[in-house]
Amino acid sequence: MPDVVADGLRVLFCGINPGLMTAATGHHFARPGNRFWPVLHLSGFTPRLMKPAEQRELLSYGLGITNVVARATARADELGTEEYREGGRLLAAKVERLRPRWLAVVGVTAYRAAFGDRKARVGPQEQVVGGTRVWVLPNPSGLNARWTATTMAEEFARLREAAQP
Repeated sequence: MPDVVADGLRVLFCGINPGLMTAATGHHFARPGNRFWPVLHLSGFTPRLMKPAEQRELLSYGLGITNVVARATARADELGTEEYREGGRLLAAKVERLRPRWLAVVGVTAYRAAFGDRKARVGPQEQVVGGTRVWVLPNPSGLNARWTATTMAEEFARLREAAQP
């Protein structure tokens, strides 16, 4: 799954791993039930609702997308502990190279597993990767019933405000 990245982004969003539809289409967060794109718009990161096929346009807003783990699965719970750890190591190297202002990991469980921070909560983290601040966002998967699109958008908007130039 190709990353949508550039040097010096405002926010590099980091999904857990590609779902099967994402892998098949080559577009991040491609599954129709995934709320990433609507929440990105509702939170004010984008001026309109974008489609997954328009993902490269994110770069014009200073935003990018990558994943913790590259392997596509039907569900994130199919990933192993070692995959998360290795993904965290590779992600840290990528972040140090690209130097985004913020790394936004979508999924607290993925963040905990990848970075070994078992007490992490949604929101800004004390941990810094290189010079990049870290924010954990709720997982926008349709399987995450604990968060609504509205409450997710509120959390994304908190990050957007923190990431203003």
